[in-house]
Amino acid sequence: MLDHQSASITVLGSTGSIGTQTLDILERSGKGHTLRWITCNTRWQDLAEQVRRLSPYGVAIRDERAWKAFKDAMPEFKGPVLCGDEGICQAAADQANAVVLSAMVGFSGVLPTMAAIKAGHTIGLANKESLVSAGSILMPAVDTYGATLLAVDSEHSAILQCVIGEHRDDLEKVIITASGGPFRTHSKDQLQSVTAAQALKHPNWDMGAKITIDSATLMNKGFEVIEAFWLFGLRPDQIDVVVHPQSIIHSMVQFIDGSVKAQMGVPTMLVPIQYALTYPRRHQLDIPRMDLASMGQLTFESPDIERFPCLAIAYEVMRRGGSSGAAVNAANEIAVAAFLQGRLRFLDIPATIEHVLGHMEYVSQPSLEDIVHVDEASRSLALDFTQRHQL
Repeated sequence: MLDHQSASITVLGSTGSIGTQTLDILERSGKGHTLRWITCNTRWQDLAEQVRRLSPYGVAIRDERAWKAFKDAMPEFKGPVLCGDEGICQAAADQANAVVLSAMVGFSGVLPTMAAIKAGHTIGLANKESLVSAGSILMPAVDTYGATLLAVDSEHSAILQCVIGEHRDDLEKVIITASGGPFRTHSKDQLQSVTAAQALKHPNWDMGAKITIDSATLMNKGFEVIEAFWLFGLRPDQIDVVVHPQSIIHSMVQFIDGSVKAQMGVPTMLVPIQYALTYPRRHQLDIPRMDLASMGQLTFESPDIERFPCLAIAYEVMRRGGSSGAAVNAANEIAVAAFLQGRLRFLDIPATIEHVLGHMEYVSQPSLEDIVHVDEASRSLALDFTQRHQL
């Protein structure tokens, strides 16, 4: 943890939104921490800039062309430069790691997360798709290998902060908040014609493109529900979602005596990222403080699953279990990519997911190999569906 002067930190997905903010926190901390590995998929130029600025021990690049380009452009870097999924898994499993921050996007984070778990590391998990796709495999492995898994999502960090010091049996349910995204007040007819540019304008949070679209469809909230299911050992009926447009309350926990704890703060990912790195302690963080008097009212409303069916799909995944999470995640990745490219309508994103969930190859007790196979097969189903429904 960051309390240790010699802590060695690895950041998987260092060029994305969470990854860059993590590096910002490490630079601000002034603790002299060692940056062990940083990794990326294709954005080798951004990775090269991070190498020049922060001097990590080594890098891993998933895409082979980007790996070659980095090596050609950075002959002065004398550390190891690994390639492919194998290279990223090697970085994640390095025994010199004190903390692995997994900020990769989508299913690509599953195998590196498992590698870090098998190495017994402390993992700050910003890649919720890992638990959505393979929670039934990853969570038992955490116990088997003595790893520690701390979610970086603001909602799950909030839940963790609310349950510390409480008896597990006293927890009645968790209440996860959602901003409602940019289309919270849109009718279903209006949603028919929204564009990717409109969907990328999130009212409260600055995030990467994929997660911003997931927030607009409420699939991100659905994934957070599934993540809470695995992280905290809950039943589906113990997880509620409430729309809270101001994004000040990040989640709440209700106990058996009716008491409710809420974790509040300004909308920023810096707090949950740093908390995962310093848990169970807190460190000073120079961000704006809340001014409750100037905020006025905090409002709440129920989510509309008719207009935003992705949330209902998440509850169906928890009921079905097995490989259904991997199928839904794969379908969503394909559909979101098609929407961002202007090839698919907004409402065809949940339609794609529902199609794949209804036609997927279902495995009730999947192995990791089964999960990888279901991911590939579901992508094929989703690609076929999006091509038949493309604009």
